[in-house]
Order: sequence, then C-alpha cells, then structure tokens
Amino acid sequence: MSSLDMSEAVKMLANEKNISVDTLLQVLVDALATAYKRRPGAAAEVEVGIHPDTFEFTFTAFDVDEDGNWVNERDDTPRKEEMGRIAAQTFRQVMSQRIREAERDRKFEEYANREGDIVTGIIQQADDRYTLLDLGRVESLLPKAEQVPFERPVPGDRVKAYIVEVRKTAKGPQIVVSRTHPGLIKRLFELEVPEIADGIVEIKGCAREPGHRTKIAVWSNDHNVDPVGACVGARGGRVRMVVNELRGEKIDIVPFSEDLADFVAKALSPAKVVAVIISDDGTQADVIVPDNQLSLAIGKEGQNARLAARLTGVRIDIRGETEPLEGLDDDADYEEGEWVANAETGTMEWHAADGTILTQEQWSEQAAAVPAEEDVATDESAASVKDTDSNDTDSNDTDSNDTDSNDTDSNDTDSNEPAVAADDTGETQEAGGEHV
Repeated sequence: MSSLDMSEAVKMLANEKNISVDTLLQVLVDALATAYKRRPGAAAEVEVGIHPDTFEFTFTAFDVDEDGNWVNERDDTPRKEEMGRIAAQTFRQVMSQRIREAERDRKFEEYANREGDIVTGIIQQADDRYTLLDLGRVESLLPKAEQVPFERPVPGDRVKAYIVEVRKTAKGPQIVVSRTHPGLIKRLFELEVPEIADGIVEIKGCAREPGHRTKIAVWSNDHNVDPVGACVGARGGRVRMVVNELRGEKIDIVPFSEDLADFVAKALSPAKVVAVIISDDGTQADVIVPDNQLSLAIGKEGQNARLAARLTGVRIDIRGETEPLEGLDDDADYEEGEWVANAETGTMEWHAADGTILTQEQWSEQAAAVPAEEDVATDESAASVKDTDSNDTDSNDTDSNDTDSNDTDSNDTDSNEPAVAADDTGETQEAGGEHV
C-alpha cells in the first residue's frame, strides 16, 4: 500500500469512527508496539515512530538494566513479512480495542459538558426499572424515579429529556436523563421562545408537580417586551408546544415582581387577591381573597397554594374576607369597607365605610395597635370593677346593720301577722289577697 493510500485509509477510518486523525495514529502506534513485543527475540521496550507524510514506521528498541533504565538504543524496524501471524492478529485486536476506547472517551467528553442540556431521543426499551433512549451514537438511561407518573413510554416514540448526570463507566458513558426536572421546562421554553434564548426574557423561577401543573415566573429586560405574552405566543402557540411535549401538563405563566407582596398575589393566579401582608422577617405571607375565590386560591388538594409557595419561597396562609384574623376575639366588631387597587400605583388600599382611605402599611399599623388599646381598656375596666366591689362591700355592711335593726323591730311586733306566699305571676301577696 502506497503512502497516499495509507493516508486516505487513516482519514476514512477516523471519519467512520468519529475520532481525530491524531488519535487514530496514536492508536496505530500503540498497536504496532504491542505486536512487536510478540515477535520472537523482541527487545524489552520499543518506541514506534511514524512519518506524517509518508506513513513509514520506525521501531527503536531498548534494553532495560537492573535499575529500570532504557539502554542500548538501536533500530529494529522489522520487515512486513517478519511480523508473523501472531503479531498481525495481536495488532488487529489491539487496534480494535484502542479504537473502542477512543470512541468511549470521545462520547464522554461530548456529553460531560452537556449536563443541564436537553436532548431528543427515541424510546428503545422500557420496563419497571428504567427506559432506554437512543440519542444517535449513544444511549441514555431514564430511571423510573425520573419519569412522569402515569406516563407510559411507548417504544419508537420520540421524546425530549433533561440531562442530569453523565457517568464514566467501563462500557462507556452512562447518561442519566429526566422528564420530571424543573430544568426541562426552562429548556423547552428556550426552544420555543426566541426572546428567552436571546436573553431578553428570563425565567426567574419554576415550581413543578410533574404531570399535573407547573408555575413559572418570567421577567423582561426590555420594557417594550411583555414577558408573559412572549411565552404564550400568538393564540397560545408557543406555550401549546410545551404543553404537548409534556403530555398535557398545565402551565401557569406569571410576571415576576421585586415587590414580594405583589409577587405572591400574582403567583396565586388565576385567583384574585384582595391583600397580601408580609411578615417582618419576609418568610410568611397572609393573603386575603374574596370568599368566592378561596377554593380557587387554595387549589385542588392545596396544589395552587403549594406551587405558589415554592415559586415565591415564602409560607402562604390564605383566608377569606369574612374570616376573622387569627388571634382576635370572634365577638369583636370589624370595620366595614373593602380593598381597592389604586389606579395609578396599582397597590391595594383600604376604603372604609366612613370614607377613610388607608394604604396596606397604615392598615397593618392600625391593626397592630388594636390589641394594645384593648389591653389598656381591659386594665381600666378591671380597676373600675375593683372600686365598685369596694363600694358594694361598704354598702353591704350598712345593709347588714339595718337588717339587724329590722330584725329587732320584727321581734317586738305582734306575731299575729298574715302569712306570705308566691303566686304564678311571681308577685308576693297576703293570704287575704291584698298586695304588700
């Protein structure tokens, strides 16, 4: 074989195995060195050199001394007919093995940096433990825990999955993918929404219950671009493609807000929120909704409230307008009014029945001041009761003295007085029927 034919053969083999020419030449050198050592009378060590243009091989033999050093360098390039059948067979085996190892290393390097990316594969095999996806040159593993509940994989179907881990094994790279990871939602929207791929629209958060419902919060870096409208698309075309890929999973798209109270209110959509009160440490939100929106805000089995809490990162307590606040007396009088959104700022304001208008901060301060006023009133009432008891005690002493005096007079009175009884009307009468 001429040097030109040798060069073309190496390039064709490299393209076929999808490895570089330099890698293939290194494999070829290692295979020739191993085959050389199978020759009778071969040196202990050998270095194989290859000319890049002529593809001529040279074998430099070495002996090894007692200290392990390579000595007695000499040229020991054999002729083709001197290699022998065993050496040729060894060359073929080593060549095949090293090519497979090079292919595995290339596949691992290709997918090692793709963790967090989305891939499209064809379902090859499915059982109770995992599902195999054919990605083209490599297969991926979809464990049962990473599959959507009630979603049955059908061999031959094409699905998209999210790469969560790439492992290096003796049989090649093992790629673990997921259909339940929240990152799958973000990647699907990147494919369908050019504004997200370009960085104009960002997905700030994602809360998902696979197979049921997903909430995402979006933000626009350009005030001329509506983030929600960009994700929904014309007539819902963009979000519909994502829903179809997720086999009908519902998706709620809400605008992100740096104001936590506003963000919590929007995260509870489609329910309408009257007011949101954030705790001082920012970890809890008390949400007030109309009574007819209470079940919608909570959702089926608490799903809407649970997803909103995950999306916002705070604990959410939801109550209706007529439901009393926790910690207040059920018999207390409540102020009449309603919460109304300010047309200019969009914030919620309390419009009392007497015409007073309070912001959320003022309303919170006033609500916090009510228990303190009640405590003062309670103390004053207790003091008043104490004084009254003291006066009653003095009065009772006086009455007691009067009673003793009356008893003395009664004893001096004639004992032939008429008898006293109570009738059905409760009035006291004499036996003769005259009213005393």
